[in-house]
Amino acid sequence: MGWKSDLLVCTSLECETGEEMLISMDLAKKQGADIVELCVASLSFSHISEVEQLLKLRNLPSIVSLGCTDQRRRHSIIEATWLQILNRAVAVGVEFVEINHEVRAWEIVSKLKRQVSNTKVIVSNYVNTGNLTAETLGDLIVDMQSANADIIKLVINVDSITHVAPIFHVLTHCQVPLIARAVGDRGLISQLLGPKYGAFIVSGSLNGKTEPGLPPLASIRQIYKLHYMDSHTKIFGVVSNPVGHSKGPLLHNPAFRHTGYNGIYVPLLVDDINEFFRVYSCNDFAGFSVGIPHKETAVSCCDEVDPLALLIGAVNTIIRRPSDGLLVGYNTDCEACITAIEDAFRQRHNVNGHVSPISGRLFVLIGAGGAGRAMAFGARSRGARVVIFNRSFERAKALAAAVSGEALPYECLNEFRPEKGMILANSSAIGMDPNPQQTPICKAALTSYELVFDAVYTPRNTRLLQEAAEVGAIVVSGVEMFIRQALGQFKLFTNGLAPEEFMRKIVLDQF
Repeated sequence: MGWKSDLLVCTSLECETGEEMLISMDLAKKQGADIVELCVASLSFSHISEVEQLLKLRNLPSIVSLGCTDQRRRHSIIEATWLQILNRAVAVGVEFVEINHEVRAWEIVSKLKRQVSNTKVIVSNYVNTGNLTAETLGDLIVDMQSANADIIKLVINVDSITHVAPIFHVLTHCQVPLIARAVGDRGLISQLLGPKYGAFIVSGSLNGKTEPGLPPLASIRQIYKLHYMDSHTKIFGVVSNPVGHSKGPLLHNPAFRHTGYNGIYVPLLVDDINEFFRVYSCNDFAGFSVGIPHKETAVSCCDEVDPLALLIGAVNTIIRRPSDGLLVGYNTDCEACITAIEDAFRQRHNVNGHVSPISGRLFVLIGAGGAGRAMAFGARSRGARVVIFNRSFERAKALAAAVSGEALPYECLNEFRPEKGMILANSSAIGMDPNPQQTPICKAALTSYELVFDAVYTPRNTRLLQEAAEVGAIVVSGVEMFIRQALGQFKLFTNGLAPEEFMRKIVLDQF
């Protein structure tokens, strides 16, 4: 797993003036860009010499293109002016110029190539239909090659993560240099995994700007370190919807590098988990964290399920067994949550012992989804009395029956105070960003609880935990559960490696 010096990191610049373009170019360079796309249609200029001056002052290798995704910035440029800009770009030695395949590409490429220059010509095609096959993409590339370009570029709108798979196929088999990008939230892996399949350019968004399908520019080098990716890199990721809140990439990627394991961990925005596993079925897709809302559905996707996960009825980790390619499901949420609560009790009371400090206590659980099921079974296994509140009372009753507990209507939670010293565990998403002002229970009700646990870890200190601390309860953050379940997952991912102190420090320092 060595440094891949030929991988170029690119970002697109859409600016009103040449001065703004140069400032953005400096910023792009600082954030790790090797090359920038100068979107000429965003520029407001009175004479073509202004564009030429910008090109002469560039301090990064550049692609001159007409593209501009922001319609508010887009200026109309007539074809004659655009052809003049292309000729000036070639004359001053700009590294790349980009021409749309649909605009007399062969004729324009031929004229540009008559000039003596090192400029490479990119012919691009913007494809709006997302459900393309590898065959249709291959046919499109063959058609585009007739323009005699040096590089082919495909930008494809996708509405499912499974539609990115044909892009990986053509990247691997294309006979000419290919730039490929899937547009939309579900297309992010086209950039993060592209280098594994032969991509020589990946794109990122500048200055933390959220652009669907693009990772932040700085993350390409700092988090994912795509320059170290090769064809042998194993793929791991979090299968979730939504997935943007996940901190998994911030933890697992540095841990892979720390242990010398050739792996990458990426966000996987998945709508249909069964379809996802059907399409991405090769051994390179080696392991997965499973998040909301897939933890229960994921059980049926597995060929084998660990007995504890089967009992819980939810998996949060899936491994593709290398020997036979079968998917094996596990649940690391259960022990992560319960041991975090137990250790907090022991630390507060300064006691150790074999008997669980939650044994015999009333364990009040909010939520009956995948994480809630793990907590309910974990609490029951330690001898706690489990009471479940959930917005869907039917789900609460079903889970209560499975753990010999009790279910009560969610509306009764604030008034439920049968005894002091109870444990409250929130497994729901209430209070998670972008709604940190929410809380599942009123502050007055918290006085009946000795310990309050919140599985939400974005933000780290939720409103629920703040109010619990204010009334004197022991508080346990979802960050602690996250660390523990992630350690369990990492051991499964790497068949035993888990740098606990290193991973704990990353979480506590960065989250």
